[in-house]
Amino acid sequence: MHQPRTFLDNFFLVIKGLCMGAANKVPGVSGGIVAFVAGFYEEFIYSLQKLNSKAVKLFFNGRFKSFFQYTNARFLGLLIFGMLVSYFSVSRILDYFLAHNELFVWATFFGMVIGSIYHIGKDFAPWNKSTVPAGIIGLIIGVSISFLSPARENDNLLFIFFCGIISVSGMTLPGLSGSFILILLGNYVLLLVDSVNALYDTFSEIFSGDFSFYKNEERMQILKILGVFTLGSITGLVTFSHLLSYLLKHFKAITTAVLLGFITGSLGVLWPWKRTVFKLDGAGNPLLDTNGDRIILNYTRHFPNMAEAETWWAILFILIGILVLLILDWYGNNRQKNEQVRASR
Repeated sequence: MHQPRTFLDNFFLVIKGLCMGAANKVPGVSGGIVAFVAGFYEEFIYSLQKLNSKAVKLFFNGRFKSFFQYTNARFLGLLIFGMLVSYFSVSRILDYFLAHNELFVWATFFGMVIGSIYHIGKDFAPWNKSTVPAGIIGLIIGVSISFLSPARENDNLLFIFFCGIISVSGMTLPGLSGSFILILLGNYVLLLVDSVNALYDTFSEIFSGDFSFYKNEERMQILKILGVFTLGSITGLVTFSHLLSYLLKHFKAITTAVLLGFITGSLGVLWPWKRTVFKLDGAGNPLLDTNGDRIILNYTRHFPNMAEAETWWAILFILIGILVLLILDWYGNNRQKNEQVRASR
């Protein structure tokens, strides 16, 4: 049974959803890491795990109160609401800064991940002959992903379904960015740009009274791809949550060690000093999506030039990112102490 949440708790849950949505928007950043650092990761995974056959039966039998309690629907609903609001607000602001101050955005996230490693690692006591190798394995996998080369685009529907399963990993696995994995699989543009553009165009036509889109074979093929991708994403969300909830219940220390190593390895993806490779048209100009953003294909990393003032500004933003997590850590510890004092009275 979950403890009743106050209005302030619910408000901050929406804010956490905003942060998860913004993090998921950036290739290389994981929304799951927000859940991990903010302390609601386990509840998030266990709540997703409750989206099962029992929940379906409760819903279709009209037992809505039992359904909401069983699935922890208020918690998931507030988080998802925050993510949706983020798409139309915070992530738009993030898009602007990525277009105009990309280095500083990456530097801030890089610092925040360093801070989160400290935040998670400082209270992780059980380092032993089981957890140390697990942490090293997580680190090796995280670093390896950072240096993989992207594959070519593949519109095979079975592969698209697999991409859907993998794409939700950023929500459930801290340190693994679903959008970055799609870049490596070669389908970032197809699934997160072309398909979304096709859906946007279709809805625009429907609202204007034009229903001729179903005669457009290319559009219908892309919409079919989007449907299969969405089905794969739902499958992945439920499957990953069941797997992770099992691992957290039975192998919590080892699982946490792997995730901690994985997050550390993800710093390679977030390395601020990199050049973005954009998709180009025939004239060599960057192609834009419906939001007017340039379409990302991949990144190439390089070492910073210490003689440039921009490098030192980036280092300052890394420190700011670390400081943000330290303040959150301090706030969390203080709040916990105050709750313990109130409970003891």
